[in-house]
Amino acid sequence: MGRLIDLISKNTALKFIDAETDNAFTLSEILNSKISEKLQVPRTLAFLYLDNSFNAVSTLLNFLNSSHVAVLLNTKLNEKLKSNLEQIYSPSFIYDPESSAIEGYSKYDTNLFYKSTPTPQFHPELKLMLSTSGTTGSPKFVKLSENNLIENALSIIDYLPIKTTDSTPLNLPVYYSYGLSVLTSNSFAGGKIICSNKDILQKEFWQEMEKFGYTSLSGVPYFYEMLNRLGFTKKQYPTLKYLTQAGGKMNEKMLDIFNEYSTQNAIDLYVMYGQTEATARMSYLAPTLLNSKKGSIGKPIKNGQFNVISETGELVYEGPNVFGGYAEKPEDLATFETNKKLHTGDIAEMDSDGFYYIKGRLKRIAKIFGNRLNLDEIEQLMKNNFQKNQFACAGLNDQFLLIGITGSGETENEIRQFISDTFKIHPTVIKMAFISELPLTANGKPDYAKLAELFS
Repeated sequence: MGRLIDLISKNTALKFIDAETDNAFTLSEILNSKISEKLQVPRTLAFLYLDNSFNAVSTLLNFLNSSHVAVLLNTKLNEKLKSNLEQIYSPSFIYDPESSAIEGYSKYDTNLFYKSTPTPQFHPELKLMLSTSGTTGSPKFVKLSENNLIENALSIIDYLPIKTTDSTPLNLPVYYSYGLSVLTSNSFAGGKIICSNKDILQKEFWQEMEKFGYTSLSGVPYFYEMLNRLGFTKKQYPTLKYLTQAGGKMNEKMLDIFNEYSTQNAIDLYVMYGQTEATARMSYLAPTLLNSKKGSIGKPIKNGQFNVISETGELVYEGPNVFGGYAEKPEDLATFETNKKLHTGDIAEMDSDGFYYIKGRLKRIAKIFGNRLNLDEIEQLMKNNFQKNQFACAGLNDQFLLIGITGSGETENEIRQFISDTFKIHPTVIKMAFISELPLTANGKPDYAKLAELFS
């Protein structure tokens, strides 16, 4: 038993609930299942295409308890992209609930397949690999150690009010660093973890919320925009204790709505900041500071620290949860970097009280006819000023500003004129498309590559 599973096993209140059957399982019962016997082979590579079902979560826990290196992937990944990844890395184990058979592999269990393959050379620290994109099938992965996972979970339970009486839904994908951190931190200190594939657009999600008495919800900004559109703030949820938000900056109007709702209903709202390369979290803002430090990502988590590079404004994080580098081919599995500094790619400022504010991305800058445009700033300003619509902004060849718009609020001319007047750019370089919904990655973030394709 590794240190991660050992720490989880010390939480005697922990139960994993299969939402499909309402059955509850202890960690010991999960680790003593048939799958654990199948993993008693020399250390090798596993591809786990995961949803949030109990079967998927229990499979993940069994692999975390093994010596193997697991790559966590989106179960909805395109078949051609899956095939390409499998050809590059040649995993011995594949867990895939979407496949009834995989050529060359023996079926071990309902969704687990195995074949003997040449074992890559692994660095002793390497435990888990995550994709930075949920949909493209890129062979580039973030390399994480068991210690990364442990330190990340411990830092989260240091500030979140996680209790053994909690009932926590896995409403974020567990192959996504944010969703994985919900699983690990609540496994360390929580009570019931509800394994379910239902989402907030399905009535079954709300039925499960009432049945299991959810005490928290976690989401990216789009999740909260959808909650607002669904009328979430017009109702009360007696068991709900706190909300967490990460995965990008929430626009100020939406933040005000949920801050006011949380205050009125004695719910804590935690705004957090993180990246996959930091195993999820790097900072948080306490709920009591949402008004006085609006828009801030707060201060670093326990054992972490920030610095801002004066020449570029880039935010650099340092802490024990920083990853061990990227893998793009099997040979990269033999190395694990020990440099614990992460260049985030985000532009940030620190105020006089030591609170940090993200101003944009180094790479989310477009120069159009000599005008340097911060695409994140434009996006946030649009969301704040045209609340009936949703927006995503991208640049095209430093020639055009691309804007995807949903909703039926203001007219195209009003929006175009607002942007032109505010940012002093000619209306002819602004390309807009009204679409039914914004393209999103599997992690719920804007998919700017797909947005750009709409204009090609």
